[in-house]
Amino acid sequence: MNQLQDKWMLEFLDNAMYRLDASTRMVKICLERVEESKIWEKPNESSNSIGNQILHICGNMTQYIVASLGEHDDIRNREEEFSLTAGFTKFQLLQKLDDTIENARAVLHQCNAEQLLKKREVQGFNLSGIGIVIHAVEHYSYHTGQIAFWTKLMTNNDLGFYDGIDLNIKN
Repeated sequence: MNQLQDKWMLEFLDNAMYRLDASTRMVKICLERVEESKIWEKPNESSNSIGNQILHICGNMTQYIVASLGEHDDIRNREEEFSLTAGFTKFQLLQKLDDTIENARAVLHQCNAEQLLKKREVQGFNLSGIGIVIHAVEHYSYHTGQIAFWTKLMTNNDLGFYDGIDLNIKN
């Protein structure tokens, strides 16, 4: 592989890991603001609690990145991610999330071009390694937004994700 291909692949993986870390930072801010008793509360029967969302993020990240891209056994129990109504504290959920993201980062650090181009079946979808990474990152981001929205509804507070950063700066 030439240097440009190496740089492109490393840049892609670095940005994917940056986005994983950004979502993790935001989820942690949300959990700091939500009372322990509210972690398993649902806005309605068609929605999921923050606890369910975190379990779902961990299940999806493990299935897509750790199991599929990392070529480990897929042991995900997707239905359980949504059916649980208790069983984890905020601390335990954060630990599970941190461990899952660390495992995903370890797989991404080990990726090579062949793994990123190889096609795999995941949840019935035929994706390249690049497609798997994109899915996992955007899926985490999507649910981070749901957690943030539900946190704002419960607390009626700004979450300050970008405090101290001027987001109005022009390019």
